[in-house]
Amino acid sequence: INQVLDQETAMIVVEELGHVAIAAKLDDPEAFLDESATQSEAEQLPRAPVVTVMGHVDHGKTSLLDYIRRAKVAAGEAGGITQHIGAYHVRTERGMVTFLDTPGHEAFTAMRARGAKATDIVILVVAADDGVMPQTREAIHHAKAAGVPIVVAVTKIDKPAANPERVKQELVAEQVVPEEYGGDVPFVGVSAKTGQGIDDLLENVLLQAEVLELKAPEDAPAKGLVIEARLDKGRGPVATILVQSGTLKRGDVVLAGASFGRVRAMLDENGKPIQTAGPSIPVEIQGLTEVPAAGDELMALSDERKAREIALFRQGKFRDVKLARQQAAKLESMFDNLGEGTQTLTLIVKTDVQGSQEALVQSLVKLSTDEVRVQVVHAAVGGISETDINLAIASHAVVIGFNVRADASAKKLAENNGIDVRYYNIIYDAVDEVKAAMSGMLAPEKKEEIIGLVEIREVYSISRLGNIAGCMVLDGIVRRDSQVRLLRNNVVHWTGHLESLRRFKDDVKEVKSGFDCGLTLRGNNDIQVGDQLEVFEIKEIARTL
Repeated sequence: INQVLDQETAMIVVEELGHVAIAAKLDDPEAFLDESATQSEAEQLPRAPVVTVMGHVDHGKTSLLDYIRRAKVAAGEAGGITQHIGAYHVRTERGMVTFLDTPGHEAFTAMRARGAKATDIVILVVAADDGVMPQTREAIHHAKAAGVPIVVAVTKIDKPAANPERVKQELVAEQVVPEEYGGDVPFVGVSAKTGQGIDDLLENVLLQAEVLELKAPEDAPAKGLVIEARLDKGRGPVATILVQSGTLKRGDVVLAGASFGRVRAMLDENGKPIQTAGPSIPVEIQGLTEVPAAGDELMALSDERKAREIALFRQGKFRDVKLARQQAAKLESMFDNLGEGTQTLTLIVKTDVQGSQEALVQSLVKLSTDEVRVQVVHAAVGGISETDINLAIASHAVVIGFNVRADASAKKLAENNGIDVRYYNIIYDAVDEVKAAMSGMLAPEKKEEIIGLVEIREVYSISRLGNIAGCMVLDGIVRRDSQVRLLRNNVVHWTGHLESLRRFKDDVKEVKSGFDCGLTLRGNNDIQVGDQLEVFEIKEIARTL
């Protein structure tokens, strides 16, 4: 009873009952997309180039972009990987340029693997005092595999140890030959501090764009690419879209991967509401039913019923593929574990956004060796829940939280069952630590210890002091010299120090669990009632994993 029969079995049953069975042809709703794609014959107009900035960690990618935007966002970012893909466009005297700031090259690869071509030109950032590093080589391989022209930005040329000539020699060894050596790659020396060479860099990018003759229709239904997607507690699924052709309008019905919806709100990169977005413009949209995957194609459709049908059809397909993968993984691990001496390091990965999840999982799985396999049994976006800890108990896994935290019940369950939960805010730190664990070389190292949890119950605004938080210490202790992390819905929003700590009107050094206190955060006024502050100290202890 209630069992779904396949078509062949159903036909046999019908014939057994003395009727004539006619096999119905199952329509593939995707065919509708092919039909609608051929109908658009709009005029092709020039569009802005989409530029991806790539290079080794800490070589100054974000600082360079920030100088171009004239914004000072870079100082607060954790060195390592840009955690959320930034997408923004800038206007220059010669035209507009759209920049993508990728979270490492893994996400870039993941997008390419889905057949998505997001970028027209790559700016390869190499520090003049550091030269070619492993990730620089990786970036070159990705750019060449995607067939994208490269412009080299040699950063930090204002530093005393800068040696741009050495950089050129090293890049020639990687088959990136500068124009003055008879190659076709422009080299531009830049400094994000003084602004030296920035105009020259933009000039070279726009020259490359002219050669590419980039065009796209404007008067057509929008098509684009999901650059980033996440689940926002207040706004639902939110996706950063790069419009590639046509014009996306507020109110459009869109299909993105296995999700669909009507664009309820559309924001530009500065968070301002806009009504339309043309080719090469990045926007953040709300109104989708699910969180799409980074690299999914987005298209505007005229028929909402058709969009729903295609989305449900794709969800079914994705579900089948996922089940097949899980089945294969079970069999794989069964046979693999029969092999002598193979150790498996099982991980559960939770991150704040989709792009970080893909980047982290791929980086970790790549660490597998003949002796030790890294197996990610579950990876998802959002805070660490009891379900994750239960899965960790069942699969003897280590839980990795990237820019997210475990809720109170999950923490308790993890402590009671001895589950190792690790928190990171830099992808390379997580990768390095897992690598060290696999090598069995966990030397004593600096590690943070969470010593308290504080909840903001009231927010008072005082003109000369800014926002003051009226708090209750829920757990442990808060010390004036400790570092704190601001958590909103279990997602890290800010990390820094306390500016002041008071009980009633007295300045105090510490406040223990069960007591209330007033505090201010150094350089941060963005606090809300219900936010939590995780208090931590950096200690040097022997590590185990």
